Amino acid sequence: MFKFPKIALLLALCLTSLTAFAQSTKYPGIGRDATAKEVTAWDIDVRPDFKGLPAGSGSVAKGQDVWETKCAQCHGIFGESNEVFSPLIGGTTAADIKTGRVANLTRADYPGRTTIMKVASVSTLWDYINRAMPWTNPKTLTTEEVYAVTGFMLNLAGIVPDDFVLSNKNIAEVQKRMPNRNGMTTAHAMWPGKEFGNAVKPDTQNVICMTNCVTEPKLASFLPDFARNAHGNLSEQNRIVGQQKGADTTRPEGNTDKSSATPNTSATTPPLATKSTDSKSDNKAVLALLSKNVCTACHGIDKKIVGPGLTEIAKKYPGKVDYLAVKIKAGGSGVWGAIPMPAQDISEADAKIIANWLANGAPK
Repeated sequence: MFKFPKIALLLALCLTSLTAFAQSTKYPGIGRDATAKEVTAWDIDVRPDFKGLPAGSGSVAKGQDVWETKCAQCHGIFGESNEVFSPLIGGTTAADIKTGRVANLTRADYPGRTTIMKVASVSTLWDYINRAMPWTNPKTLTTEEVYAVTGFMLNLAGIVPDDFVLSNKNIAEVQKRMPNRNGMTTAHAMWPGKEFGNAVKPDTQNVICMTNCVTEPKLASFLPDFARNAHGNLSEQNRIVGQQKGADTTRPEGNTDKSSATPNTSATTPPLATKSTDSKSDNKAVLALLSKNVCTACHGIDKKIVGPGLTEIAKKYPGKVDYLAVKIKAGGSGVWGAIPMPAQDISEADAKIIANWLANGAPK
């Protein structure tokens, strides 16, 4: 009468032993267990329930300083720039903050979709800034700077006041004011599990084609000649991480032979500005403008200081008055190295004068 229970117990012990053996067996030369320190270094994600959020804080005022130094050259002073990336801020209202749904997302005639209109959780902002920003030097912001920049963005959107200090202790309360907090759904049945109770099928249908199938379209994009080199050589502006390979936009489309090709500046190079008959006095005026706007603190006339020498810039962009004027005001990074040039508080007229001088070879 005890025969079968004994057999069952023996089988259970054997299975337990095999499982333990499989879990503990080492395979020489094939990897190793990650150390606790390595796991901690990779485990940096912040979930919507704020699990993983490090302790810390950052003020809106601090965030503005960091923003103007490390963010504004791509995103604009107020997060409105559409020059490099889509705008971050705009399109939300005080009513959206109350309802948690952005009304402009339902309007077909609304001209754009900013980040703050779409994002549902403040943890998404914090996590992405922490992981990926600044674009040219990701993961270099301190915890305080990430809190501060996130707080500044929320302030630009009218979610928090000017004197606000964002921290791990109050971020859950801020979440209750996110304009599109109720705009995300998990009812799409595409989550790979039952965490959200998804018992319905996705609203998609696919039929496998076996005969007379439509040829798969080939998609391609290109830069028109007039815009090809409008923002400098893309191949010199690659991010330091990832597989992005920017095209060498100083050369014609399809020409990758660096030994024989010549820079493609004609397509985007406007005619040289007319030189003044009184060039010496004009040059002195330009040098005075450079000094007035503290340009020479970072750019020597003939040598690099922080940024490239002015004569070097002039050689790279002959005749490109409008391009240089925009870059002087907006700043940028990646063309001459990883150190960014912040946006400059300079009038358009003064920027145009300096740009004209550079486009004509930076004469002394």
